[in-house]
Amino acid sequence: MNRPKLVSWMLAAALASAPGWADDESMRADVEFLASPELEGRFTGSPGAARAADYLVERLTAMGAQPLPGQESFKLPIEFTAGVNDAGSWLSAGDDRWRGEDAVRALSFSDTSEVSGGVVFAGYGLVVPESQDYGYDSYATLDVTDKIVLVLRYVPEDVEQETRAVLGRFSGLRHKAMQARQNGARAILFVTGPNSPNAGETIGMSFDTAIAGSGIAAASISGEVAERLLASTGRTLAEIQSELDTGNPHVTGFAVPDTEVTLSVAVEREKRIAHNVAGFFPSEVPALDKPYVLLGAHFDHLGFGDHGNSLARKEEAGQAHLGADDNASGVAAVLAAADRLRRQSLGRHLVVGFWTGEEIGLLGAGRFAREGPLEADQLAAYVNFDMVGRADDNQLILQAVGSSPVWSRLIEQSNVPVGFDLVLQNDAYLPTDSTAFHQEKVPTLNFFTGSHGDYHRPSDKPETLNYEDLERVGRLGYLIARKVADLEAAPEFTEVELASERESGSRDSVRVFTGTIPDYTSEAEGLLLSGVIEGGPADLAGLQEGDLVVQLGDQTIANIYDYTYALE
Repeated sequence: MNRPKLVSWMLAAALASAPGWADDESMRADVEFLASPELEGRFTGSPGAARAADYLVERLTAMGAQPLPGQESFKLPIEFTAGVNDAGSWLSAGDDRWRGEDAVRALSFSDTSEVSGGVVFAGYGLVVPESQDYGYDSYATLDVTDKIVLVLRYVPEDVEQETRAVLGRFSGLRHKAMQARQNGARAILFVTGPNSPNAGETIGMSFDTAIAGSGIAAASISGEVAERLLASTGRTLAEIQSELDTGNPHVTGFAVPDTEVTLSVAVEREKRIAHNVAGFFPSEVPALDKPYVLLGAHFDHLGFGDHGNSLARKEEAGQAHLGADDNASGVAAVLAAADRLRRQSLGRHLVVGFWTGEEIGLLGAGRFAREGPLEADQLAAYVNFDMVGRADDNQLILQAVGSSPVWSRLIEQSNVPVGFDLVLQNDAYLPTDSTAFHQEKVPTLNFFTGSHGDYHRPSDKPETLNYEDLERVGRLGYLIARKVADLEAAPEFTEVELASERESGSRDSVRVFTGTIPDYTSEAEGLLLSGVIEGGPADLAGLQEGDLVVQLGDQTIANIYDYTYALE
């Protein structure tokens, strides 16, 4: 850790601890530290995220916070799956045996297993649903039961752009692996053909947010290995690919004669420790019922954007995603509101939480909401701040208002001296940390200034934020939280009912709606539900929290990707 640099930032940020309300310059200091290039995008479990956590500990310490009851530290450790490695995969055919990542490499979603069988070449391994009005099924004429399927990566190279767009939606590696599994294959091998980008190279392992496997052994092989497997056909991979590249759906795959292979895939999941950061300011007066009010924001972001959620453009690939609005802005708002609240005589204890792992599935907030160290039924309310630094035209969106009948009144009263043009949304099932607390029946409120073109890109930088309005967001959060802290009776929780139409402003407003809330951190084979929305299709069908979805129609479900594809 660069200690002198951290201290210099701390001196600037300490302005927020001076008497009176924090100004926008002190909030800017928090954002500029958290979204600095030195923190490299604060990916969960990374050194940059650790530096961010240390910074937050020092900020809480400077404000006089205490560790939560029963805890010795502000840092709350969480073990999580941070990535995957190939632990020694290999492939054999006859007297030939290949190992090493230049020849055969496991894919991150593969099952760890050893399988044997004959080889069937299935073209590009594409299956396009009939709903797309475009007929393409690489398996239509093939029997791949108990076979090892070999497919080309990507889509046919010579098709029109419109056709490419249709095929592209179903060309993901996971989707192709799912189709092979659905058709009875034991394993799938991918090769990058000579007509495609990265010709002949094996595919690098990547880590996506769903850590469950795909229910099938999956690996990529080099062009040289593929040529050897196809040798008995008397044709080269270039000749075969060129026929398929026309996009003619009647060009079919084939069983490879006299070729039996054994594939051993070894996927090692890397475990790491990350930390939530949380502390509290005890009330000096007798505590009311449900004696804690919780303010929170996630402090993690996407690192270099190589874990599946980046929207970086081609020229931005590999750059640090600084996450100024998402979510250094939310952290700054919480710090500012907490700094003012700590000076008040409140009827409830004030808890401040900074969550890790939001970008990989609400990991930190979910763990805290379910497992403590505070029981959820001791929380009067949770107020969340996520992407609050880009207010435009004086507009602020407040979400999850439907989670308690008290919110509308408190919001209206608190906004009088602040003066935002508010957009109130009842929906409490949001792609942010407040959802984890709503699932535990805690009244929640989420502050959000809206999406923008820099979302999940390296261009989400400190200079793009509207600091004057960010200060007003923090001030409104302070006023609402203060009213909640002094309510004689804790806010009543209301289960939000399914809206007839998804409300605008949410980052997930365009989706197939089933009313299921997936557990992204589960390694179970299937889709583990961390909750269902009351009144939604899943609820009406009798699904409950803790259920494991293993089939939808004719589609076997091994993970959240299978579930999404099945809905499509």
